[in-house]
This record gives sequence, C-alpha cells and structure tokens, in this order.
Amino acid sequence: MSRPVVEFWFEFASTYSYLSVMRIERAAAATGVDIEWKPFLLGPVFLALGWNDSPFNIYPPKGRYMWRDLERLAEKEGLPFRHPSRFPRNGLLAARVALVGVEEGWVAPFARAVMSANFAEDREIGEEAVIVEILGALGLPAAELMARAQADANKLALRCQTERAAELGLFGAPSFRVGEELFWGNDRLEDALAWACRADRR
Repeated sequence: MSRPVVEFWFEFASTYSYLSVMRIERAAAATGVDIEWKPFLLGPVFLALGWNDSPFNIYPPKGRYMWRDLERLAEKEGLPFRHPSRFPRNGLLAARVALVGVEEGWVAPFARAVMSANFAEDREIGEEAVIVEILGALGLPAAELMARAQADANKLALRCQTERAAELGLFGAPSFRVGEELFWGNDRLEDALAWACRADRR
C-alpha cells in the first residue's frame, strides 16, 4: 500500500517557509507521510496578483506583526532567529540548486542549511559563494552541482514549476497540497498531514 503524500511548496525568501522547512521532515515522519519538495519563486506569483514586493513590505502593520510572530514561533520551536538585514532576499539560485537536490535526494538538508543562513545567520543566500559553501559543508560536489543548477534545462524547470504554482492557485508560501486540497501557511502543516492520512477523504 502506498504511503500518503503531501506536496510542500516553499520559497527560500519566505519567513514562514523557514519554520516549515525546519520541521516538516520530523512532522511527516511522525504521521507516516511522504513529502514532495516543491521549491518555487514567489516573485512572479506576487506580480501576477499585482504586487511588486512582499505584502509584508507593502503593508507595514502586517510586516511588523509578522516579524514578532516569527520570533515567537521560532522560540517555540527552539529555532534560532535573526532578523534579516535585507528582506526579501533573492532565493533564485538556491531554488535552482534545490531542484537538483530534489532529483538526488538531498534537498531537505540543503533547504535547512539555506534557511538557517538566511533567517538565523543573516547571510546573503543570493550570492554564489554562500551556496557553494553550504554545498561543501554538506559534503556535496559544489562545482558540479552549481553547473547543473545553472544549466538551461534546470532554469526552465524552475520557471515551469513557478508557473505551475500560479496555475494551481498558490498565493503564498509555504503551501501544502494533498491531491486537489490546498493548505496555506506554516500553521496548516499539521492539517495537511492529517488530511493526507484520512482514509475516507473524498
């Protein structure tokens, strides 16, 4: 019998994706659910919605609330947190590398390391040197993987995945899909896992 599956759509610049990336494997293992990692870019999705920036920047009260909420939730989860000196950072290169990681099975530790660099260490994850250092620390062949990540076919794959996110009606990250059912936000991770486990779901 096949195990239930949750699609995990996340963005490396996304604050609440940080929380989900750091805890999703543990939560999924506890419920017997498999995770399909789906890195994508929020920028094009936001542009399609008429936003040229993160809504947390466009609406300052929302942004102030988000940063305090993130501090509380990170403390609750025992996660380090440092307010990024620049937000949002460019997650394009990290997402391209993550697509290769999905193929090879190391996307989870890579995603955690990049998220930690962004939201716990205040490092510029859009810089190639930072991503190369992360790959090396994971014992991965950085030069080879960077070349694969920057190949035209992989760039197109990320573009298509981002377009697919818009087609599916995603409007933020993290988002979780179980079949045609959509769950949005870090606080809906458990709901998505529970839905995946429902034997009688329609």
